[in-house]
Amino acid sequence: MNEAPVQTLLGALTQAGIAARFVGGCVRDWVLGWPISDIDIAVDKPPETVMKALEAADIKVVPTGLKHGTVTAIVKSRLFEITTLRRDVETDGRRAIVAFTDDWRTDAERRDFTFNALYAEPDGTIHDYFDGQADLLAGRVRFIGDPEQRIAEDRLRVLRFFRFHAHYGKPPFDGASFDACRRNAATVSGLSGERVRKELFRTLDASGGADAFDAMLEAGVLDHWLPEYAGSAKLRALAAREEKPDALRRLAAILPADADATAIGKRLKLSTQESVRLQLLLDPANAIDTTNRRASLYRLGTKLFIDRVLLDAPGDWRAALALAGAWTPPELPIGGNDALALGLKPGPKVGALIEAVERWWIAGDFSADRAACLAELKRLADAQA
Repeated sequence: MNEAPVQTLLGALTQAGIAARFVGGCVRDWVLGWPISDIDIAVDKPPETVMKALEAADIKVVPTGLKHGTVTAIVKSRLFEITTLRRDVETDGRRAIVAFTDDWRTDAERRDFTFNALYAEPDGTIHDYFDGQADLLAGRVRFIGDPEQRIAEDRLRVLRFFRFHAHYGKPPFDGASFDACRRNAATVSGLSGERVRKELFRTLDASGGADAFDAMLEAGVLDHWLPEYAGSAKLRALAAREEKPDALRRLAAILPADADATAIGKRLKLSTQESVRLQLLLDPANAIDTTNRRASLYRLGTKLFIDRVLLDAPGDWRAALALAGAWTPPELPIGGNDALALGLKPGPKVGALIEAVERWWIAGDFSADRAACLAELKRLADAQA
């Protein structure tokens, strides 16, 4: 609140007679004493009025969502999303038609969970219309008002319920909210893969992701989007080993080894690169060879080797991670041109000979130099002549 860009922005709004309050995640995290990243601001004037006020103060502003009352202000490279108070005029379960208002409680009533409807004045005074602060401190994720109505307004809120519980909740789940999600589980099948992937990945990133996914399974929420779900045991073990969460790696942890990564990728709108990586993470052929970890590191490459160590914890996994950080796999000292120099004709035979030398080189723990590899290549070539 006291940072210069924030004060500059608030000063411009106040000068124009626009009431502004912090809202959403920044207030939620401030109450918990957590680090704050994005700062969202709610205002009581239409977006066009907000834009004029900021432009008059020489603040750059971008109309990122005028239809929904949102503009983005840029102050000293900091981005601030500013949204006019709203009320829903019409909803279809995916998107809403809104009208602007100057009533703070009306704006709060259209939000999803009680602790997401916390507003903070620039002086730190909190406005809490639905006991959201108490819910937040208790780790209770609770819909505002009638859970059925909130979900009918936006079916994505079923997934958001479990995602927010993964980040902020404590057991048990709020009964009325959970039951409403269970009753509406089938409705999430009509959502877009992009929106679902975003929510699932955010849930996987959270410290309580394993509990959330088990609860989603119980509620039937995964039936359409992730019927392959294989339980949370491997995810819990992985989370204990990771220094930093990786959503795609965690996705692999909740899938069986025979899961169809291509089908899952299409369903969740993963990029081609993400789908390929998911397949590599699942493929049993990429398991770590505990008798020759350096050979596995050479074969898999550093990134996939680390992924598989964290996923599978083969043997002394800490030593395996240390190896990945300390040893850079070398390159085979010979290539196809060396085989051609021996008078061999281009073709499959050359590739097979190079692969044979590579296997011999790996079996010798990569100790053979170029001269030794050339000698082995010639020996093999002579033996096949």
